[in-house]
Amino acid sequence: MAMSSIHKLLTGIYIHRNFMRPRAALPPFVGSHCVDYSSSSLQKKVTSVDRTSQQGKTEEGLQGHDHKEVALDAPSPDRTPEVSFDKAIRDEAIEHFRRLKDEIVAHLRGPDGRPLEEVIMEQARVVWQFREKEDLDKWIVTSDKTIGGRSEIFLKMSKNNRSALLYGTLSSEPPQDGESRQSGYCAMISRIPRGAFERKLSYDWSQFNTLYLRVRGDGRPWMVNIRQDTEFIQRKNQMYSYFMFTRGGPYWQEVKIPFSKFFFSNQGRVRDVQGPLVLDKISSIGFTLSDKVDGPFFLEIDFIGVFTDPAHTEEFAYENSPVLNPRLFR
Repeated sequence: MAMSSIHKLLTGIYIHRNFMRPRAALPPFVGSHCVDYSSSSLQKKVTSVDRTSQQGKTEEGLQGHDHKEVALDAPSPDRTPEVSFDKAIRDEAIEHFRRLKDEIVAHLRGPDGRPLEEVIMEQARVVWQFREKEDLDKWIVTSDKTIGGRSEIFLKMSKNNRSALLYGTLSSEPPQDGESRQSGYCAMISRIPRGAFERKLSYDWSQFNTLYLRVRGDGRPWMVNIRQDTEFIQRKNQMYSYFMFTRGGPYWQEVKIPFSKFFFSNQGRVRDVQGPLVLDKISSIGFTLSDKVDGPFFLEIDFIGVFTDPAHTEEFAYENSPVLNPRLFR
């Protein structure tokens, strides 16, 4: 019975990963709402069924459809490709068990495979950095083109391969569909980390209190969004946000945002009931530009990390009242 369940699980994983991947070309009758706007592919105009809460729902949909880009090789016409379903299932199972073994070994050695005393004494950690093209695969870029807008966004490595360049054009012109009245946003979202058997993983930042970035922008304000993996007690589209103001000019700036400053929002709206981030269940981070200023933009990112600021002792910057959240005052 157990072996039968494992075989069904592996069969489902194989079908999902091999038959749900994007193809090189789609027939004209297939909708284009599943297009992944990444740095390696041109953006296409797509339509959305639900145009309410454009920014929040687009980010949630992209997180849910996390997959890898795979190049398709055209087979030679004079030979028939050999397809072995059993071999594919076996290879998939071996790969997932190997990843599971690595996770178990790393857990026994310590968090992230490092000694426990080293992790406890750690004051700063670089979570994302951009030094090679493979680092771009950990991110997704999207814009209001998913709802018929005209904004464009691209992500690529800089010329010296020491940073990532996020650039494009923002347009607040609404889609000509007779329904949408607002438009004009671009976003960059980190992919949710995956473990063996496609399990969702999360980041543990509970020993840190500040988000740390090194960026160089054009003076535009960006919204920094942090999503936590607590869907078993919360609804989707919920995230914590705060503002990042770039200075412009040729000089790099170091941005430090305490986690206590992030406010709770749902579908792009600030909620009355606030609460602190669950720092040991962080699933992704994103950057959104939606300042209603039409024209080109750019944001260069060196790294994104976390660190502990001993001078910052604030736990949460926003107040609650017994009327709004009586559970906090029992």
